[in-house]
Amino acid sequence: MRMLHTMLRVENLDASLHFYTELMGMRLLRKSENKKYEYTLAFVGYGDEENSTVLELTYNWGDNTYDKGNAYGHIAIGVEDIYGFCKNLEAHGAEVYRQPGPVKGGSTVIAFVRDPDGYAIELIEGR
Repeated sequence: MRMLHTMLRVENLDASLHFYTELMGMRLLRKSENKKYEYTLAFVGYGDEENSTVLELTYNWGDNTYDKGNAYGHIAIGVEDIYGFCKNLEAHGAEVYRQPGPVKGGSTVIAFVRDPDGYAIELIEGR
């Protein structure tokens, strides 16, 4: 067994695709539209779906505003140069709401950024 994907509902598919592919460095793996049920799916990731866990971005046509609730935590992504990566994100308008630095009580360097829909992403250096 292995984890296949995590699904996030998005309000603006183009903005989300830009964030995850252009800023986070993922690739668009596949995209499909279902006209009968009025939704679009886009799968993005760092590797192919056969060997990697990916994100499924679900865009529901029409009413697509969501309450994030308080149960969602974050997605974690490993990066090499967390300081440079965060600087680039901010230069492109992304919200880095927890600047890079050691985790409280430890030495692992982390940061947090929000995607266009407000989902939290933890960046972990050296993973």
